[in-house]
Amino acid sequence: MPFNSIFAWVMKKRLHQIDLFRKYPLEVQHELFERMLQNASKTAFTQQFPLTQITDYASFRASIPLQDYDTMKPWIDRLMAGEQNLLWPQDTKWFAKSSGTTSDRSKFIPVTRESLEECHYKGGKDLLALYYENYPNRKLYKGKHLIVGGSAQVLPLTHDAYQGDLSAIIVKNLPWWAEIRRTPSREIALMSEWESKIEKMALSTMHEDVYIIAGVPSWTMVLANKILELSGKKNLREVWPNLELFMHGGVSFEPYRDAFRQLIPFDDMHYVETYNASEGFFGIQDVGGSNELLLMLDYGIYYEFIPMESFKGLESETVINLSEVETDVEYALVISTNGGLWRYVLGDTIRFTSTLPFRFVITGRTKSFINAFGEEVIVNNTDKAVAEACLKTNAQIRDYSVAPVYMQGIDKGKHEWVIEFVREPEDRKRFEWILDETLRSINSDYDAKRTNDMALEFPLIRYVENGTFDEWLRTKGKLGGQHKVPRLSNNREIVEQLLQQVVHHPNNNA
Repeated sequence: MPFNSIFAWVMKKRLHQIDLFRKYPLEVQHELFERMLQNASKTAFTQQFPLTQITDYASFRASIPLQDYDTMKPWIDRLMAGEQNLLWPQDTKWFAKSSGTTSDRSKFIPVTRESLEECHYKGGKDLLALYYENYPNRKLYKGKHLIVGGSAQVLPLTHDAYQGDLSAIIVKNLPWWAEIRRTPSREIALMSEWESKIEKMALSTMHEDVYIIAGVPSWTMVLANKILELSGKKNLREVWPNLELFMHGGVSFEPYRDAFRQLIPFDDMHYVETYNASEGFFGIQDVGGSNELLLMLDYGIYYEFIPMESFKGLESETVINLSEVETDVEYALVISTNGGLWRYVLGDTIRFTSTLPFRFVITGRTKSFINAFGEEVIVNNTDKAVAEACLKTNAQIRDYSVAPVYMQGIDKGKHEWVIEFVREPEDRKRFEWILDETLRSINSDYDAKRTNDMALEFPLIRYVENGTFDEWLRTKGKLGGQHKVPRLSNNREIVEQLLQQVVHHPNNNA
């Protein structure tokens, strides 16, 4: 039997299991919950709580407090130093590097063998299974699968523990069935210097027969433009005639949709969105043409939810499980995982569009942030950068707001800042340089995107006259009280409104 036929048979078999949790989601989550409790009883972290008294979800919720990275960091530090069985009853040798919290430049999420196989790899298989469901009789396994990972350096911690981007950990440990169709080579995929890496990825893949691309839209655009530059072709179908699927995640795809239409101007090109992170793989777009994601319920992740109208971080009192959620309500995600995270407040917010099956859309973050290119910049980052730039240039800021300038064709992305000063900096260029350098020093994801201007160019700073921000609030009926202009946005609406109502300040760096 041809290998592609075997692959299609495996995909169809998996679809029966997906249908099971589509039809019986609460039962599947309850069974997973009971298995999680059995594993929890074998860990040092959960032994500090009265697990013997936990018999149902209510007692689980009452016994184990909500966690975030800062509260779990001491346990993760011990794991990284070589201790075991602290958060999960098996060896934890991999740690996925992600953007930092308020106290650290980077955070390191534990990745167990079980979370790799039963969550991250399972998600990759299910992407293809659901694609086969929507588009039967495809021959995807005949061609190569191009995986555009992030910064892929894997660094040793101890003699048998490693840290790196999740994409690097996945490539390093890929099962044989995925490795034989993946491109580029592992040697290139694990390169850490991005300028050389993009060049080598382009040269090594442009002559392959690529059927599928998987990656973050921003990095994929950088690679695609390099391939078109080197090949002299007009679009990606001229390079890869059989290309039919782009599996994307990490940032919203909407700002990139038109740009990809220019890269691949064909109606039979398909796009599938995923919701995956270092902490786990949570959702897949299972219906073509919809922006809804199916909540994946058998990946070793137990879900809880905090209604955003009552969200108070780790002090939140109203926390519910899947059986209690409603449609059209914004919830903060709380997860317990087979990677060793327990009642972990992820920081993302979602809204359910249906409850049988459970489908949802991603609505944002519990904190103000900007993540247009995978940079995951939070307000704490930008506040620190502004404070440092003001201190060193004798400036005093009144307010600021930041939005993305999205990639268009060969033009790279950047952040556009609108800033109103009480006292302007003594040296504007120095202020801008310090702002950018400070952000790079405190946020590793921003730094990776800014390295050699690969995905993000130097920020564009717009200086506006005094009263600009108050006037925006006045037009919204929000002047006074506790109202303020949002500092960070993932769309350009607020920045455009701020710039429209003022005469541009002289000497902007546009």
